Formats: sequence, C-alpha cells, structure tokens
Amino acid sequence: MLVIEDSERLRRSLSQGLQQVGYAVDLAADGSEGLDYLESYEYDAVILDLMLPKVPGIEVLRRLRAKGSDVHVLILSARDQVEDRVEGLQLGADDYLIKPFSFDELCARLQALIRRRYQSKSPHINLGSVLVDISGKSVHHDGKHVPLTPSEYSVFEFLLLRRGRVTSQRQITEHIYHSDEDISSNVIEVLISGIRRKLGDEARLLETRRGFGYVIQ
Repeated sequence: MLVIEDSERLRRSLSQGLQQVGYAVDLAADGSEGLDYLESYEYDAVILDLMLPKVPGIEVLRRLRAKGSDVHVLILSARDQVEDRVEGLQLGADDYLIKPFSFDELCARLQALIRRRYQSKSPHINLGSVLVDISGKSVHHDGKHVPLTPSEYSVFEFLLLRRGRVTSQRQITEHIYHSDEDISSNVIEVLISGIRRKLGDEARLLETRRGFGYVIQ
C-alpha cells in the first residue's frame, strides 16, 4: 500500500492504522516522491491526496495512467465538489473519499478495490476445507480457527488473491514489508513453512515451484 499525503499527522495516522489491519505501507510526502515509489515498486492500491506539493495529485494520477499502470487508486481529498470527484474518476481513479472520513469506511473501500484487482468479489474464499475471510483477516480449517501470525496471513492472502499465478519471493517481500525494511533472505521460506504447518493436511494447497516461487491452485 502506498500513501501519498502531505500532512505528516495524517500520513502517520494512516500508516499506523493500516499496519494494524495487516497492510505494509510506504509513505510519500509529495507527488514527486510518490511517483518515484510507483516507478520502483508494485502496489495493490494507492491512497492519493490531490493537494500535494511539487506534483499535484491529479497530475500524479494522469502520469500514472498515461504510462499504462493499472494500480488501483483511491483519492482521499478535502476537495468535495462534484466536479472534483468527476475529474478524478474520469482521469482513472477507482474511488474517491472525502475528508474528514471514517477509517473503517476507508478500509472497506480498500478491501473492495483489492478484491476487484484480483477479480474476487466475495470476501469469503473456500479452498476445500479451508475458509478464508478477507474482511476479518482470518482462516478456518474444518471450522476451526487457524492461528496465523499477521505476516503469515499476509503471505497467504496475497498468494490466494493471485490464485493460479506463481509469485516470486521478491514479489511477496515487497507486498508485506516496507521498502526500507532490512529483511533476511529466508524470511519468506520461514513464513511459508509456518503456514503449511498450521494448515495441517491442507498444506498441499500451497505449492513450491523451484526457482520461481509459490502458488495456490
């Protein structure tokens, strides 16, 4: 998740809140820094303010779509006029939320965007005897709760939403950790091992493709 917001207080608040519900968050204080992040990393969603220094948010959005990026963008702005919302949506934003806002509503909208990105409309996904509740960030096996850690859950959900596509360790690392975190080389292998152990007889759902990555079929 990338947050492009010039208010330090709101950036910090969003970062803390989003991390608590399981997102890895990168922060940009202006439009230029936001474009640099978008050039270097892949994100499931971007929270974009419009009134940004250096490069205005609407220009960030315009450049992003001109380059063919399909990342989902939620505009979060105090500009509440109909023409502002229309312009943002017509230029390629996927959603528009007006400040002040409810954090719960923001999270619900982000979850909907991410499900849409991976073509999964329902927040509940069944894999045989395994049920994943994306909204509740929980996994059950034969009706019993599977106690995944937040990092394990993030890996499992990411692979689940990319079901059928092989995902490399680098892609997983970029998804669940901040870009500036120092991550050991085997951390993803450790998390995958923990997920399999806790899934028990359904561990086969998570396949390793040697030299390529991991996949849930």
